[in-house]
Amino acid sequence: MSSLPDLETLRSEFQSQLEKTKTLEALEAVKVAWLGRKGHLTTLLKQLPGMTLEERKNYGPLYNSLKAAFETSLTDAERALKKSERSRTLEQDLLDTTLPGTPYPLGHLHPLDQVMGELVGIFRSLGFVTTDGPEIESEYYNFEALNIPDNHPARDMQDTFYLQMSRRQLPLPDLQDGQARHEPVLLRTHTSPVQVRVMEKYPPPIAIIAPGRVYRHEAVDASHSAVFHQIEGLLVDEGISFADLKGTLSHFAQAFFGPSTKTRFLPTFFPFTEPSAQMDVSCFCGGTGCRVCKNTGWLELLGSGMVNPYVLHGVKIDPEKYSGFAFGMGVERLAMLKYSVDDMRLFYENDLRFLRQF
Repeated sequence: MSSLPDLETLRSEFQSQLEKTKTLEALEAVKVAWLGRKGHLTTLLKQLPGMTLEERKNYGPLYNSLKAAFETSLTDAERALKKSERSRTLEQDLLDTTLPGTPYPLGHLHPLDQVMGELVGIFRSLGFVTTDGPEIESEYYNFEALNIPDNHPARDMQDTFYLQMSRRQLPLPDLQDGQARHEPVLLRTHTSPVQVRVMEKYPPPIAIIAPGRVYRHEAVDASHSAVFHQIEGLLVDEGISFADLKGTLSHFAQAFFGPSTKTRFLPTFFPFTEPSAQMDVSCFCGGTGCRVCKNTGWLELLGSGMVNPYVLHGVKIDPEKYSGFAFGMGVERLAMLKYSVDDMRLFYENDLRFLRQF
């Protein structure tokens, strides 16, 4: 028993070495020196089997308790050193990782998509259903079914993109000989063909809007583009009158531009409506006159009218029983008016300085 060191002496020596450790490597050396296979405390514990039973009862629990205390101290010291090294690394790092990271810019809808979504929402609130159709159309759906004869200016090659490589047989309705014929294929010049397709497929009542991309052989400038967007509407039912058309479009104008917006309807001509009307809205200058409205106080907005009975007859809807109205507007023009943009090309140039304003 006299050869065994005092427990407090062992504890004091261990604590002294532990306090001198400043790195994880030094701490590991202390751990091996005391608790390793040949460590000081391990060597003492190996002497217990050679002691008497009484000595083992006295010293065994004490040395085991001391071993547990050393292990706890080593664990605490390791945790403290790791925390200290972590703090030191952060201080020396050229990048301050405590600062917020560089934010990634979030995208948003294009202003034309925003305007289109707003238009669709307004007409959906009135009960209109959104429909779509092909952008590559036949002459029948793009012109003939809409009462646009062969000699109409819109049929001119200078106004329409015909696809020469896509002339193919398209089955057309109501052919006298019952045979399909070769039909020239073109990029649709308006979304009106969607209206014809819907009227062919569904009986009245019909209330649809047809938003989408259209194509015309135009010289690109501040107010024209070869590719642009339209949204057209159609309502067919019993007893539909011009008053319904005026009420619907006046509500739309006030919902889109503001409750103080005034509207007026001027007579015009469209082959697929009769009578036809151009709808104007009061200018944002309040009617006093400005450069935008050319000092008239009014802005031309859209074309509209009552569906021509010839069009209804062509899709096998009885014009004696049903009537309807149709309208169409350019989304770019509405966006230009809403946001006071004076050049349509800005919407297509992908200049982020412009697009981020919306």
